[in-house]
Amino acid sequence: MTLYKHYADELAGLIADGSLQPGERLPSVREASRRRGYSEMTVLRAYHRLEARGLIAARQRSGYFVQAQRQRLPLKPLLSAPPAQATRIDKGERIHALLGAIRQSHIVPLGSAFPSPHLLPLKALHAALSRSVRRLDPMQTVVDLSPGNAELRRLIALRYRGDGIAIDADGLVITDGALEALNLCLQAVTQPGDTVIIESPTFYASLQALERLRLKAVEVPTDPDTGIDLDALDSAIRRHRPAAVWLMSSFQNPLGATMPDARKQALVRLLAAQAIPLIEDDVYGELHYGPIRPKPAKAWDAEGLVLHCASFSKCLAPGYRIGWAAAGRWSAAVERLKLGSSLSAAVPSQRALADYLAGGRYGRHLRTLRETLIAARDEMIDAIQQHFPAGTRVTRPDGGYFLWVELPPGIDTLALQQAALAHDISLAPGALFSAREDFSHCLRINYGHPDDPRVLPAIATLGALIAGGG
Repeated sequence: MTLYKHYADELAGLIADGSLQPGERLPSVREASRRRGYSEMTVLRAYHRLEARGLIAARQRSGYFVQAQRQRLPLKPLLSAPPAQATRIDKGERIHALLGAIRQSHIVPLGSAFPSPHLLPLKALHAALSRSVRRLDPMQTVVDLSPGNAELRRLIALRYRGDGIAIDADGLVITDGALEALNLCLQAVTQPGDTVIIESPTFYASLQALERLRLKAVEVPTDPDTGIDLDALDSAIRRHRPAAVWLMSSFQNPLGATMPDARKQALVRLLAAQAIPLIEDDVYGELHYGPIRPKPAKAWDAEGLVLHCASFSKCLAPGYRIGWAAAGRWSAAVERLKLGSSLSAAVPSQRALADYLAGGRYGRHLRTLRETLIAARDEMIDAIQQHFPAGTRVTRPDGGYFLWVELPPGIDTLALQQAALAHDISLAPGALFSAREDFSHCLRINYGHPDDPRVLPAIATLGALIAGGG
């Protein structure tokens, strides 16, 4: 056992037997390092491990404190069971209605797909934008066409390499957010009428993309903890011969599931044996609650079959609309599609993010953001347990900022959505996350707005609406 895990387990034991009481402050990282003879990094990794388990919490400028432990965590949602058939998709109107509601500032954003902008370093980003624009050579507005700004691509690739993930800067294509990257990758590997395998439930943007490109979806069961069911995936591949598989291997939206490394490796091997491309959405990869970022499936891609997509939109700069694709053997095709659709992502945004990354502040921002989201997750779960009916099941993700809530059967979350809007509360009903009408008693809740004082009262209101039948 590694040293930091040993230390974390020792502290967890002291918390379990009551030697360390709720609210008690742990030694500072420096003090624990001196007293135990460990490096400060070992202590910090141990504290991060305990934090991810909900045993301790960081308070800004105060240190780490023991958390009060719940008597009982809610049950996890059940494994999905979609029929193994190809489905044409017609979800555009419902998704448009949801997105229209969450754009209004007076609406409590439980249905939003973004964290609170107040958690993001907007002043530092705007300063970086101002600096980069002042230094901008007019020729750069022409040079920085697709595949994108060379310095930004170098810094993105460097971050991956720092996490032990070998991604080449020359293989990156900068896009207008991850959604464009995903759409371009999907377009590169499919033709209208093809079948694409997706998770069940899945992020509704994948349904929009398949609908727009006139593709059929096959939904595969996905576990709330460990991700897509590989046996079911193998069966679906043999039956439907898909053109591609699209999934999120870490902190899946909406479940929050993360595939263990061994399952990611098995996934890559399974698809490589059939030469099937994998479109991997990794937009939440940086929002891990443990000490180490989970490696994406791309880390085990030896054949260039994984088209890996990510962005800064979920953890740093939503409005800057900068994402990227590491599309393996399809990199040139994705670059051509980008040139043929929008030429380039915004040059000022690319240069501003390069300036910000080079300044070395991104890591500090992410640490603070993760600590905030861990506390927000636990607070939201507590509120749901308090206000939602008996039998409610809730995920407890180790990254991202979504909870998947499975209400007792018979509760219609499409009707609940309309009732909630009448109280200025948005939510994302489960039916949006399926090609058919599955998950009608489920919903996705965003806990990434802990600075909004309306959020917890909104959970109480939802509980009352559920109890009253809407």
